[in-house]
Amino acid sequence: MTLRGFVASRPQIKNIALLVMRLRGPFGRFTFFPVVRAYAQFFSDWRGFRSLGGAARALDFYPCLFDNQPKSSIDAHYFHQAVWAFRKISQARPTRHVDVGSDVNYVGMLTAVVPVTFVDIRPLELTLPNYEGLSGSVLSLPFPDSSIESLSSLHVIEHIGLGRYGDPIDPQGSQKAAREIARVIGPGGRAYITVPIGRPRVQFNGQRVFAVGEVMSMFAGLRLVELSVVEPAGRLVEAVDASKLSIDDSNTGADCGLGLFEFIKDAV
Repeated sequence: MTLRGFVASRPQIKNIALLVMRLRGPFGRFTFFPVVRAYAQFFSDWRGFRSLGGAARALDFYPCLFDNQPKSSIDAHYFHQAVWAFRKISQARPTRHVDVGSDVNYVGMLTAVVPVTFVDIRPLELTLPNYEGLSGSVLSLPFPDSSIESLSSLHVIEHIGLGRYGDPIDPQGSQKAAREIARVIGPGGRAYITVPIGRPRVQFNGQRVFAVGEVMSMFAGLRLVELSVVEPAGRLVEAVDASKLSIDDSNTGADCGLGLFEFIKDAV
């Protein structure tokens, strides 16, 4: 029997192991002294809870030490791109939508309004209405030429070829991914693409950052319908003039902005 199997088969030992993991967790994510101070408040709150008649065993502790914040926070890139793409696709009302590698929470919500085929090198197997999952790569999409009515790929193609997700190293990975997306979009079809924009560079092995003109060139064969931007400071600005856009990431604490590109393939 494996150690994991041994622990799992003995509830008391399993509970103790899980408790140790939960108690240690904050020390792996935050610096030592703030965690110690937060634990002091945690135990004070626990004693207060018990003094008021609450029942909470130490074995069931689940410390969430840093959720007591004055304001809710978001990841501005992921929040705004999901809202932007969801609204666009809902308004367009395609008969079926294809997503390639985007955040799975966004993909799941999208199934509420349109049938979705999700393509990823790490297939997501779900039993969910309006959902189909396919194993595949943005470098070789499992669709014929000019066959897709609606496609999104949000915060994906900047990673291709950098090895981050186990894909082959390829300096031209993003360009190849863009050409493959353009290949499968049908006449009148739309592609919703988001990538980091700002000072062009490769942040190996995390991501690439692109100039706006570079992105438009990569998607040759598609026409830009609209460009919106999540600025480095986190503010969404919709329908900007691509020819006049300048991303300044200085003094913002951010590496770059996010370009939200809506492309269309014109009918011949």
